[in-house]
Amino acid sequence: MNFLFSKTNREFIVFLFFLALSGVFWLMMQLNETKEKEVHIAVRYVNVRKNAVLTSGETDTLRVTVTDKGFNIISYLYGQTHRPLEIDFARYANNDGTGTVGSSDIKKMVAEDLPASSKVISIKPDKLQFYYNNGESKRVPVLFKGTVNPQALYFVAEREIMPDSVTVYASRTKLDSISAVYTEEHTYNNVHDTLLVTAQLAAIPGTKTLPDEVNVRFVTDVLAEVSMKDLPIEGINMPEGRVLRTFPARVSVRFVTGMKKYQSLKAEDFRIVADYNEFSQDPSTKCNIYLEEMPDGITNPRLEVTQVDYLIEGK
Repeated sequence: MNFLFSKTNREFIVFLFFLALSGVFWLMMQLNETKEKEVHIAVRYVNVRKNAVLTSGETDTLRVTVTDKGFNIISYLYGQTHRPLEIDFARYANNDGTGTVGSSDIKKMVAEDLPASSKVISIKPDKLQFYYNNGESKRVPVLFKGTVNPQALYFVAEREIMPDSVTVYASRTKLDSISAVYTEEHTYNNVHDTLLVTAQLAAIPGTKTLPDEVNVRFVTDVLAEVSMKDLPIEGINMPEGRVLRTFPARVSVRFVTGMKKYQSLKAEDFRIVADYNEFSQDPSTKCNIYLEEMPDGITNPRLEVTQVDYLIEGK
């Protein structure tokens, strides 16, 4: 106690008191001055008809620049009077699926919500436009728009969009022009493992999309050059009663694919053929063979040989 009431500490406490008092006076002077401030006012549409679906403009925000005493601006920003601006759908909706709230109406509604002493300098946007329809919709596929760059020796083996389609609400004319919706464009670099991203759908003016975002999964794999051996050669377009014998009877094919993909491949996934209509017209003892079928996810396929000796059995 003696320490607290020593002469030095009393002087320090007095100093702190007057410092705080001067700070209060400075703050009051600042708040009493006229300030210019941008405030954000949320917009909400009310009295929407039961059969009407707002396809855009359902939620918006006005950026309003006002001048007023600092006290009034603070009380508006943080007080109970700060509420969304309600737009009467029935009043502004036209019969063509659109609605426009003019600048004069917006300014009037904003002014009614602000303190009487506030002066509106600017409003952005200066008008509101919304679109609606009477429930017309269309289910369309979702397409990914962007770039995925895997690390060296990797590639994107699989891409899955979930959900793969969405419902679009719009006017009948606009719906007829929409065949798909795209995600917003993004780039992902150095991908070497499964990548799962949430992608927003790119906005289309005058439409509403449900849902408005999708999950996209990219599965990567390691590139490798591998081979599938002992694949049989099949004769096609053979006359009835005749059988093609080739030497060798089985061949191999080399190709590039992912290791995960390679582990799931079977010989039945490939089809190698020799066409009777082609080699029957050639006096040579050799015939060409072709890789006619192969699974997806395979690139640069090459047969170990492209010609084989053959023999036709039967009559």
